[in-house]
Amino acid sequence: MFGVDTSELLVVAVVALLFIGPKELPRVMLKVGRWVGQVRGYARHFTAGIENVIREAELEEMEKKWREENQRILAQYPADGNYPEPQPVMTELPPEAAQPDLPLEAPAAPDDDPTPPKDRPLP
Repeated sequence: MFGVDTSELLVVAVVALLFIGPKELPRVMLKVGRWVGQVRGYARHFTAGIENVIREAELEEMEKKWREENQRILAQYPADGNYPEPQPVMTELPPEAAQPDLPLEAPAAPDDDPTPPKDRPLP
């Protein structure tokens, strides 16, 4: 997390044991553990707050797009019934979309011998 290697952690533990002493070391480690837990809790809370802000901004952007699309649809299809003329629907493919004639049958397999494999002579 902070780039602390095992050997560095061992040196810190030995120095703490020398300066704090074996009698006070468990109490100090308990306090350090609580501080680390509090810092992690604050970081988790901060991260959750940032994610909520981002999520709300994305929702506002989506709502804005939906409102614009709704306005466009309402303008295109007014409530008074004066709809624009429908566009003609293409029922046939244009000539440039026609495909070349393709064979309808699958090509014959190279080995169309109906005799079972046991009875067939080896090549």
